Amino acid sequence: MSSPSSPTSAPAIVCIGETMALITPTDARLAEAAEATIGLAGAESNVAAGVASSEHRVAWASRVGADPLGERVASELDRRGVELWIERDDAAPTGVMFKDPGAESSSVYYYRRGSAASRMEPGFLTAERLEGVRIVHTTGITPALSASCREMVDRLFADAREAGALVSFDVNDRRPLWSREDAAETLARLADAADITFVGRDEAERIWGTETPAEIRAFLPNCALLVVKDGEVGATAFDGDAEPVFVPAPVVDVVEPVGAGDAFASGFLAATLDGADLAARLSAGHAAAERVLKIAADLPPLAPLG
Repeated sequence: MSSPSSPTSAPAIVCIGETMALITPTDARLAEAAEATIGLAGAESNVAAGVASSEHRVAWASRVGADPLGERVASELDRRGVELWIERDDAAPTGVMFKDPGAESSSVYYYRRGSAASRMEPGFLTAERLEGVRIVHTTGITPALSASCREMVDRLFADAREAGALVSFDVNDRRPLWSREDAAETLARLADAADITFVGRDEAERIWGTETPAEIRAFLPNCALLVVKDGEVGATAFDGDAEPVFVPAPVVDVVEPVGAGDAFASGFLAATLDGADLAARLSAGHAAAERVLKIAADLPPLAPLG
C-alpha cells in the first residue's frame, strides 16, 4: 500500500469517498449490449471534477486498488485538474459499477464489497492534513461502505472543524448499500451535524417520512445551511433562522439523470467559495446540474484545449 504525498499548500475543497470504474453499455440495454464504455462512478469525485472545472483548487481523497481500474480512476481525475490524495491498496480491488441508463431512471449494479475504499479508517484525513482547507465534502454513501468508513466519517467531521473547515454533506441515500433503519439514523445524525447539507426532497420522504422542504428543515434544525433539491421543481436553501430562498429549476430535456445531484453540489460549493449570495449559489447549482442532465454520463466532457 502506498500513501499519498502531502501538498505544499491546501486546496479550497477536499472531497472524500469511493470512486468505482463505471461500465455503461452504448448500443443496447446491459443484458444485450455488445459495446460499452469505461468511465468513473463516484459522488464525491463527481463533485471534485465539477469544482475543478470552475477553476478552484480541489482534491479527491480515497483509496483505490493497485490495479488498472484504480489507475484509470486516478488518471481521469488528474486529467480533469483534481488533486489526488489517495492510497493504493495491494490487497483490495477498485470497485466496479455497471449502469443501465434511461431517461426516467437508471438501474445500477455494484461490485464494491471489500473494495480498497471500503477499508478507509478513522484518521484517514487528520486535522493536520486538512489545515488550510475551506470545505470538506462527503456523502451518505461513504458511511454505508463499511463499519470503519462510518467511524471515519464521524472522525472526519471533528477533524475538519478542528482544521477550521466547513463540513459539507450530501445525504445521497443508496438503498442497495444498507438497511433503511441504519440509513435513516446515520444519515439524519450526519445531515443535522453538517455545516452545509444537500438532500433531495424525494429521498428525505423515503427515509424519514418528511414530505416538504419545511418539514425537512424541522427534522434537521441544527444544520447551519440546508439545501433541499426537488428535481424539476427547484431548490430551497434554509440558512439558519432566515427566510428560506427558493430558485426554480430550468426546463431541461433530460438524457440521463445520474450525476445531476453531484453536479448541483459542485456548482453550489464553487459559488460558495466565490462568496455568492444564496440565490446565486442555487442558480449555479442548477446550471451545473443542467450540463450533466443533457448527456448520458455522470461528468460533462472535457472542453477542448485551445
